[in-house]
Amino acid sequence: MIYLDYNATTPVVEEVAEAMYPYLEAQLQTGNFGNPSSSHEFGRKTARAVEEARLKVADLINASAREVIFTSGGSESNNMVIKGVAEKQRESGGHIITSEIEHPAVREPCGYLEERGFEVTYLSVDETGMVAAEDVKKAIRDDTILITIMHANNEIGTIQPIKDIGRIAEEHDILLHTDAAQSLGKIPVDVKELGVDFLSIAGHKLYAPKGVGALYCRNHESLTPLIHGAGHEFGLRAGTENVILQVGLGEAASLIQKRQKNEEGEELKQLTIYFYNRLKEIAGDSLQLNGHREKRLPNTLNVSFVGYEGDKLLSLADKVAASTGAACHEDSVELSPVLSALGVSEERGKGAVRFSLGWYTDRNELDRAAEALYSAMQRY
Repeated sequence: MIYLDYNATTPVVEEVAEAMYPYLEAQLQTGNFGNPSSSHEFGRKTARAVEEARLKVADLINASAREVIFTSGGSESNNMVIKGVAEKQRESGGHIITSEIEHPAVREPCGYLEERGFEVTYLSVDETGMVAAEDVKKAIRDDTILITIMHANNEIGTIQPIKDIGRIAEEHDILLHTDAAQSLGKIPVDVKELGVDFLSIAGHKLYAPKGVGALYCRNHESLTPLIHGAGHEFGLRAGTENVILQVGLGEAASLIQKRQKNEEGEELKQLTIYFYNRLKEIAGDSLQLNGHREKRLPNTLNVSFVGYEGDKLLSLADKVAASTGAACHEDSVELSPVLSALGVSEERGKGAVRFSLGWYTDRNELDRAAEALYSAMQRY
């Protein structure tokens, strides 16, 4: 199998697994199983591990440790912000601004709030999947309480102008949230530079385990907690800390920071360009790029094989693990909300395939993937 679906999930790298292992050992003598809230040494030991992990995540995004709240993943972080701000700010206003291409973990909470009387403006995007900062500015109302725009799109990889939107949000004194589940680990992410109040992190997108994530929260007073109980996570998320997974996320953050210093992201970008050129060789003019040609994640390549159905093509090239952008039924084609928002035609959209590369991808794999896809096109 050739794994080209890193945007869906990443493997847990060896260094992360090794960092987690001491907290899995079922030995009383190790003292790595204690409740971090306990005052004795068993608790203090695991509490130190949690805080070390928190600091590593904070360092990666240029935040302070107190601004990092551990969660169960990107979906919880998004819900925590959107619902938490709405609850906290409901007397100040009930209007939220987002985009048409957000992940369901943003769209669905917004829909939930609409059912409860809030108003949501869904901004359109251009043909590359880009939100215009000027459109954000025009959508602001006196009762706007939150702007939530993803940092980079999970399907097409287009990177949004969050820094420009941040300046607008600051000018109007409106809270700004960005879902960075896909961007973190692929491009540098600096919360100060972006000017965001909240930023969502998903561990399993950056070589940490599934079931762990984090939320950058600049001001703890700006939202109401989703989970109430004891005062864990600075009073914002009750529940005994998941030491094992949080240690894993911290180690992954540390590894990413080292890789970014070595500018290893450029290598991944060149591999993606190489694969695009290989696909162009086998598909010719039938291959069309979806998303922004330059302002996109270095590992993400969403292309349409026009004249083919993406899911059928991948089933024939069964050694290639990737994702499609449309569900094709007997008498209809259901495009993803992202492709629909781009104005992609049904004919083009049904042939959309997202390839996303990662740390373990090499040219040999990409050559084999191109050969498998070429064979599939011949047998289609």
